[in-house]
Amino acid sequence: MATACRLGVLAFGDSITHGGGELQWGVALQSWALWTARGLGLPYTDFASDGARAADVARAQLAAFAARTPAGARYDVGCLHVGVNDVRPPGFDPAAFGRALDPVLALLAERCERVLACTLPLDLGRPPAPAAAIHAANDAIESRATEHGALLLDLRGFGARDHVMADRVHPTAFGQIVMAERALDVLAADGAAVKVRPHSLVHYETTAIKRLRGDVTYVYRRLKQALKSLAARPARAAGG
Repeated sequence: MATACRLGVLAFGDSITHGGGELQWGVALQSWALWTARGLGLPYTDFASDGARAADVARAQLAAFAARTPAGARYDVGCLHVGVNDVRPPGFDPAAFGRALDPVLALLAERCERVLACTLPLDLGRPPAPAAAIHAANDAIESRATEHGALLLDLRGFGARDHVMADRVHPTAFGQIVMAERALDVLAADGAAVKVRPHSLVHYETTAIKRLRGDVTYVYRRLKQALKSLAARPARAAGG
């Protein structure tokens, strides 16, 4: 009997999974999940959207999947990255966040051979997201991943200078590749066949002038973020 055809990599989540943005040394900024699909030699289907929270994924993205996907369609790998837009505003509700993760991970577990869920970096955003909210979100992600049989891509320590933009939220082009490399490590340890490493697919050259220009641009943007953070503090205090 022929093996049922699977449709590659399926992704839900926020702008980090949706991808897109500035070039870095001429390298296009593509989603970590897309790079993961390329590393596995598989097609890619993306339902992620910019600014999405967990509830948006559970509601709008699952509805879009149901409307556009043949009944019974199966995938090799399901990817989920969500939470940065949940933990940064005041009033994060860990219980509601966890409840929103459940139907997403349940669908991925039903439709995918393997599922990969991402934790959040501990240093997130400017002004920084509350540490308690990040830890609570990561606890929910980890516990729900375990319940639904998902693999975990641990990004708690993610955040090197050239891997995250000055806003300390969005990965750079190289950061997305690093995330994909880590994702492929997790999948390979679970028995998935990695066909090519994403870092081998990009080619770039740097010069002293380009590096200096990049450093100056980064410092300028960090200063802008710092000023925005200072301006936001009185507003937060006034809001209680």
